Amino acid sequence: MSRGPRKPGNPDQNPEPCARCGGHYPASATWPDGRVCGYCYQGAKRTTGTCACGHTGVLPGRIGGRPACRTCSGVTLNVDCSHCGAEAELHSSGRCWRCTLIDEVNVSLADPGTGAVYPTLRPLAEALRLMPRPNSGLTWIRQPHVQQFLRELLDDPTVTHERLDSLQASRTREHVRGLLVEHGILPRRDERLARYKNWSTQAAERVDDPDHREVIERFVRWHMLRRMNQMEVVTQGTFLRSKQTVTVAIDLLNWLTTRETSLAALSQADLDQWQATGPSTREIASRFLGWAVKTRLVDGKLRMTPHRRGTSPRLPAADQRRALDQAVHETSLTARDRLVALLVLVFAQQMEDVAKLTWQDVKVADDVVTLTLGPVEIALTDPLDDLVRVRSVPVEQKHCSAPEQPVGVPRASPRQAHRSSAPPAKDAAPVPHPRRALGHAARTDARDPRCDLGRVPRLLPRHHRPARHRCQRNVRQLHRGHPYITVTEPAGGTTSSPASTTTKPLDNRYLDQGYPSEPTSFRQGVSRQGRLARGRSKLGG
Repeated sequence: MSRGPRKPGNPDQNPEPCARCGGHYPASATWPDGRVCGYCYQGAKRTTGTCACGHTGVLPGRIGGRPACRTCSGVTLNVDCSHCGAEAELHSSGRCWRCTLIDEVNVSLADPGTGAVYPTLRPLAEALRLMPRPNSGLTWIRQPHVQQFLRELLDDPTVTHERLDSLQASRTREHVRGLLVEHGILPRRDERLARYKNWSTQAAERVDDPDHREVIERFVRWHMLRRMNQMEVVTQGTFLRSKQTVTVAIDLLNWLTTRETSLAALSQADLDQWQATGPSTREIASRFLGWAVKTRLVDGKLRMTPHRRGTSPRLPAADQRRALDQAVHETSLTARDRLVALLVLVFAQQMEDVAKLTWQDVKVADDVVTLTLGPVEIALTDPLDDLVRVRSVPVEQKHCSAPEQPVGVPRASPRQAHRSSAPPAKDAAPVPHPRRALGHAARTDARDPRCDLGRVPRLLPRHHRPARHRCQRNVRQLHRGHPYITVTEPAGGTTSSPASTTTKPLDNRYLDQGYPSEPTSFRQGVSRQGRLARGRSKLGG
């Protein structure tokens, strides 16, 4: 009976159910436990194991719901092979499946001249003979296409990867190759890399122009295969992506051939037209274009929109219109941000191109504003031109709106980003010098009377207030009690209170730690020279 899925039972034709499965199927045998259908009969012949009595072999019977041998269960069933004597399911003529498989393997892999298996294929023949499921091996090897492939393989007893590659490509060929590699007949290799080499050789034949075919061969050899050879194992994604890259490059070169244009004469207009008149997968040609630019086969100024894999979320049309209305009419955004949003949403410009836009690329006329992005000029009419007109200023003003400054992204450093580009008011109070804000004079060699620490700390202007407090706090904590050091401490313990100057007396514990006995400056106490002096004092030198 077939081993496929069970058909629905028919209680009318088979009113008595099976004693094992309860289904209404035709009976194949009547055993001590009752009537057995064909499905359960086949399953009983293939049930093997060890019975409770210790017998190991086929267990077709049932005792207490557990498999049992023929002797214990009283089941009458012929499962003894007439050739090998093993207890197993029989195939035909009283022979088991394994004996039948062995005979089939010996015939399929035999040398016609000697009748014996080829010496190079003996490991494969032995592996087929000892398959855990001989019925599966016999079913496979008896298929017509497998027999045809084995005959072609045995025409030449030398078995190599190249010999297999010369045969017709099929799943059978790759399956046999895997068996030969697994059993040590062939060395292991990266099959995806080998498949890609064979595929690329055939793909290059689809190029119409001989010069373009040579370019594709160079691209495959020096770019695609070079990257794949550096990988330990070529993944399936890399294999498919590399095939698609070469396929799109061939499409581009054949399109140029139909226009009687060589690759060296490729222009940006040709590239844009080819990309616009085809599917989005043509954007994958950007990989080939980058290699062609690097090898100086095309103009280095050619650009293509890179391909997107489509995994990133896309903005719905309603959200795009909402964002466009916000960029045009929202006054809470700066003119710079609104202009960048318009260039991206309306004109589909890349952010890196917008960031390179300078005021030298802007032409402001009475009726229209023109932006030049690479070789493309974009005309901004009312109301879009207002975003540029409010930021356009005379050339003489050297601030962030100067012509050499970018339009979309400010060139100012992060330190200067918070500064306003507007000039200060005439009646505004002058900004004090950072050193005076720290309590020091403007000159580094002059000491302010309010600071008696003996040195000028090197602090950044934007951090002057926190650094001043931090410096005074650290000095009070680290050098309180230092001999002959005059420390300025605020009255009442706060920095906002009037300062009071106190001179700390000499403490003998500092002499024990190696401080010099004579008066010393603050710089000597913390500098490298001061540390050396302390070391000499400890050594008694």
